[in-house]
Amino acid sequence: MPTDTHRATAAAILPLVGGPDNIGSVAHCMTRLRIGLHDRSRVDGAGLRALPGVLGVVEDDTCQIVLGPGAVARVTAAFEALLAEARAAAPARPVTAQELAARGAALKDARAARNATPFKVFLRRIAAVFVPLIPALIGCGIVAGLGGLLANLGWVPALVPALTAIGSAFMALIAVFVGHNTAREFGGTPVLGGAVAAVIVFPGVAKIEAFGRHLSPGQGGVLGALAAALLAVQVERWCRRRVPQALDVLVTPTLTVLVPGLVTLYGLMFLAGAVSAGIGTFADRLLATGGAVAGLVLGGLFLPLVMLGLHQALIPLHTTLIERSGYTVLLPILAMAGAGQVGAALAVYCRLPHNGSLRATIRSALPAGLLGVGEPLIYGVSLPLGRPFVTACVGGAAGGAFIGLFNQLGIAFGSTAIGPSGWALFPLLEGTRGMGAALAVYAGGLLTGYLTGFLATYFFGFTRRMLADLDTGPASPQPPASGPGAAQEPALA
Repeated sequence: MPTDTHRATAAAILPLVGGPDNIGSVAHCMTRLRIGLHDRSRVDGAGLRALPGVLGVVEDDTCQIVLGPGAVARVTAAFEALLAEARAAAPARPVTAQELAARGAALKDARAARNATPFKVFLRRIAAVFVPLIPALIGCGIVAGLGGLLANLGWVPALVPALTAIGSAFMALIAVFVGHNTAREFGGTPVLGGAVAAVIVFPGVAKIEAFGRHLSPGQGGVLGALAAALLAVQVERWCRRRVPQALDVLVTPTLTVLVPGLVTLYGLMFLAGAVSAGIGTFADRLLATGGAVAGLVLGGLFLPLVMLGLHQALIPLHTTLIERSGYTVLLPILAMAGAGQVGAALAVYCRLPHNGSLRATIRSALPAGLLGVGEPLIYGVSLPLGRPFVTACVGGAAGGAFIGLFNQLGIAFGSTAIGPSGWALFPLLEGTRGMGAALAVYAGGLLTGYLTGFLATYFFGFTRRMLADLDTGPASPQPPASGPGAAQEPALA
């Protein structure tokens, strides 16, 4: 299909979806042009389906016009060009929060479509193993922190051992839960995955010698449990296909526990133990020698990693660091991305005094952002605007560099659990210099992220055309009926 035909198709689609003023966002996946609309009643579905080159129309969160691979990218480019020309010729009007929310939703849908690669699907499944453990990690982490605080203050000493037991018991057996969830997620029998992983934390493994060394209970940790359960799933599947049905109830569970169990004891525990130790050593040395630079890179890139879905690969690393040293040094640095996002949102609020709809959205989403729930601000404000998303990353980089610098100066600290971020992370902080130093440095990082994100967005987050489009019209104190602040997701989702 030649270029002029693509433009003709785009020109034919535009009036059938309600014209330029009815379009909030435009995106595409491999086969579909996805259009976010303000008023769906203005769409002529029959007319769209009758157009040459249109293979179908799907009504979902967005109006999805099926054009086929190859053609969709070219028609989308022509459609966006026509839309820009039409808007340039039209008188300026305010872009509302609803329009930005539609843009954000379309960007989120397009991201989800692009992220459906085998590798990213695998990462999501690994994340699904660990995400259900987060409530226990949070609860036990806070209880353990409370026990440490009472011990340091000398208050109620008789209660400290009980709090220590409650806070530490889950981490002592976390390998069992990882094995159970891994088998469930990858199609095996959950209790068999847990049984195989339980070998790792069984005290009796200390009597086993392999390769001239004795095993240690817990050696290999969550990575070993993950690998053992994955192997158990494969063995179980093999048995289900080949073992006669009359013997299945006896042979399959036995082999599923025996074979991966032996491999775990005489191989996986040593290998996973070495990997876990290497991860911890690398993280410690990275922050001790190049903390400021490492913090700048990690804090600045975390929001794009979230957009690509690659942040899910960090969940097993966080859990491994918590298991090894009691806290993950990476999470406070990565949490600075949320601080940059909050600062950017505040700058957008200040720069657009006449856009009451968008300001109401920011007011409703900001409390969640302060507590580390960033999706309402990301998809409702910064990402649809474009430049404020980049300046939010700048704020995250500055906050990450601040915390990394203090790690480099010897004030190492981290979070005893994963999941919370922002202000919600304060009760979970622990470090080598005590809770007071950890709280102070983390608070300084948040302030740095807020301030840098604000200033970068205020001075560099808008072009003159953006201000003309966004900051015209009367202010409105009413928040949108269904805005991005209505649904909140965890910061590690």
